[in-house]
Amino acid sequence: MSLFDLGNDPSVAQCSRAGCRAAASSRVEWRNPKIHTPDRVKVWLACDEHVEYLRDFLAAREFPVRVVAFERTAE
Repeated sequence: MSLFDLGNDPSVAQCSRAGCRAAASSRVEWRNPKIHTPDRVKVWLACDEHVEYLRDFLAAREFPVRVVAFERTAE
């Protein structure tokens, strides 16, 4: 365990918003068409509070964005 892991529960998927440690409830799927091929999709996880912020951040840059529910799969 490193100092960066203190207070983080690796079994909980956390929001991708900087500084947020809330559990994720949505997947924000996006790509930068200038550098990513259509089959390349990046994913940010978002809590209920930050899903619109993250979506709007990407949409403002004219990136294709799709928001879907996040469901953690069993490992």
